[in-house]
Amino acid sequence: MKYFCLFALLVFSSFSYSNNSLPNNRHIAVVGNAQVSATPDIAVIHLEVESLKGSSAESKTDVDDRVNKLLAGLGKFKIDEKNVSASGISTAPVYSYRENDKRELDGYRASRNLIVTLYELESLNAFMDFALSVQIDEITRVELKSSKEAELKNEASALAVANAKEKGNMLASAFGATLGNVYSIGSSADDSYGRYGANSGIERIEVSGSLAKPRVSGKYLQENMVFSASVSVVFDLNVE
Repeated sequence: MKYFCLFALLVFSSFSYSNNSLPNNRHIAVVGNAQVSATPDIAVIHLEVESLKGSSAESKTDVDDRVNKLLAGLGKFKIDEKNVSASGISTAPVYSYRENDKRELDGYRASRNLIVTLYELESLNAFMDFALSVQIDEITRVELKSSKEAELKNEASALAVANAKEKGNMLASAFGATLGNVYSIGSSADDSYGRYGANSGIERIEVSGSLAKPRVSGKYLQENMVFSASVSVVFDLNVE
């Protein structure tokens, strides 16, 4: 049994090696990485509007009125209506359970989600204040983006390739060899994320109660966006 297990292990090892993506000659495999930082210049704001009324028609009308107030004020933030997308409105009954598990109708809730793209980033805080002032219930998410995203991703990819070559040359030189032709290039991976001060993102904002109390506008830390890329490369090695 021991001999059989050893034979099976040797066969499996040979089969695995014969099916890998590395050449049989001398080679070196490296992974190049790079990051490019940029300042965001676009904000995508996700909003939610809800209303609970005695009938579906009343709740829908209330939501429509608030959305229309928001749309009417877009001009002062240089937002065109083509930069606003909205989901269809939905309504549903809302029930609660009293004593003895008796179900009672509380009313009908209407809800609608909107996405607003803002190209004047310095107006972000003022726009959020405005949205809340017209009774937009919730700012569910704020995404900061760059108008040069495609260029920055390409730049990060090019730098990752350069980094792979640099690593390959350095390692080959350390062992008295030089890089040969490229044997294979693995699929590259890229990603982007924003950094806002010490936090991982802009906080979730929800309003409740009265907005009549005077307050100081909030400040939102914004450092930069980071575009990262990586690429795996296998080079032949020239050894004299």
